[in-house]
Amino acid sequence: MRSPVTGIMTLIVLFVVLALAYSSMFTVQQTEQTIVLRFGEPVEIVTDPGLHFKAPWNSVINIDKRILDLENPSQEVIASDQKRLVVDAFARYRIKNALRFYTSVGSIQAANIQLTTLLNAALRRVLGEVSFITVVRDERERLMSRIREQLDREADGYGIEVVDVRIRRADLPEQNSQAVYERMKTERQREAAEFRAQGRQKAQEIRSKADREATVIVAEANSTADQTRGAGDAERNRLFAEAYGKDQDFFAFYRSMTAYENGLRSSDTRFLLRPDSEFFKYFGSASGKAPEAAAAPKQ
Repeated sequence: MRSPVTGIMTLIVLFVVLALAYSSMFTVQQTEQTIVLRFGEPVEIVTDPGLHFKAPWNSVINIDKRILDLENPSQEVIASDQKRLVVDAFARYRIKNALRFYTSVGSIQAANIQLTTLLNAALRRVLGEVSFITVVRDERERLMSRIREQLDREADGYGIEVVDVRIRRADLPEQNSQAVYERMKTERQREAAEFRAQGRQKAQEIRSKADREATVIVAEANSTADQTRGAGDAERNRLFAEAYGKDQDFFAFYRSMTAYENGLRSSDTRFLLRPDSEFFKYFGSASGKAPEAAAAPKQ
């Protein structure tokens, strides 16, 4: 029959075996690469995903092998034409040599700090060689490629491969942008004032020309009307003269009737004339003769 001591020892040995077995196994994820360390010194690099074994006294460090982001804070850069630029850039990188990465920087946080310094230096070198317009408009793609190449060359010593570098924004500082905006606004206002002045001048010229042409047209029309009216009056006088020559009594009668029509208006029919005046000669006789003269032929 076993003693209690033997059972306890068996359990202790079993626990130690399980602990050693557990400490001898490690798992590598598909997104990781693992460095096996023996007393702090790297002895193996495992990149295949799955379950792996090591000596119980060895330790492991997992390093991400995916593409990582590097967010760089905005930096001021002076272009070749001495214009200050605020540049907002970012980078994408991956760890291609885990052992070199571990021995040089040790962690992703430290790598980000080191890469930020290198990226800022590359930005100043490359953008400092070109003008503001080149950065903003003309050769932005080529400049980003040059910055990536320089950063990748310098990051290679840390076991890092720079995949891409992009410039989100490259613009003048806020105070400079405001000054440029005000200058552009003033320039546009000046041009608008010139256009308005030219428009008013052109409108005045058109209006003066139209007034001059209208005056000429009215004068010519009045002249034509006066000529036509004169010709009509002349024709009327000729007809009157011809009618008067044919029948003087009818012409005198017509003139008197016209005088009556113009004189005997409905608004005022008062006359200060003698009843036997020449004006009323047709009131006493249709022939326009005195009553005695009209009655004489009947005797």
